[in-house]
Amino acid sequence: MIKLLTTNHFEAAAVILFGIGFMNMLLQDNLIKKFIGLNIMDTAIYLYLVSYGYVIGRSAPIAEVGKAAQFEEFINPIPSGLVLTGIVVSVSVTAFSLALIQRLYKKYGTLSFDEVLRKLRSGEANTYDSDS
Repeated sequence: MIKLLTTNHFEAAAVILFGIGFMNMLLQDNLIKKFIGLNIMDTAIYLYLVSYGYVIGRSAPIAEVGKAAQFEEFINPIPSGLVLTGIVVSVSVTAFSLALIQRLYKKYGTLSFDEVLRKLRSGEANTYDSDS
């Protein structure tokens, strides 16, 4: 078991990070803390994809002029491309979500998810909103 963990330490770290982010999303009431948990989960998935796509002893898939390229010499570039695409999407989702959380705070005066739901159900919406 220890040999398996030392061999696959990046995958083990990704699973641990994903668990931390998931528990953070489940247990926190603050919306920003919930979103930090979501970002930790994103990072864990990126770490897993990068560690899955890397093979020890192989190089980046860049062909050199005058040298015949063998497929076995290179790592798989698809996980790296997926990670880069995921990071771009994650940054966009982060910006959008933080803007939504800011609007919720302006409208309800709290970042507590339970308090926002309670105020929404009781009709206390638009109490703290100054620009609409």
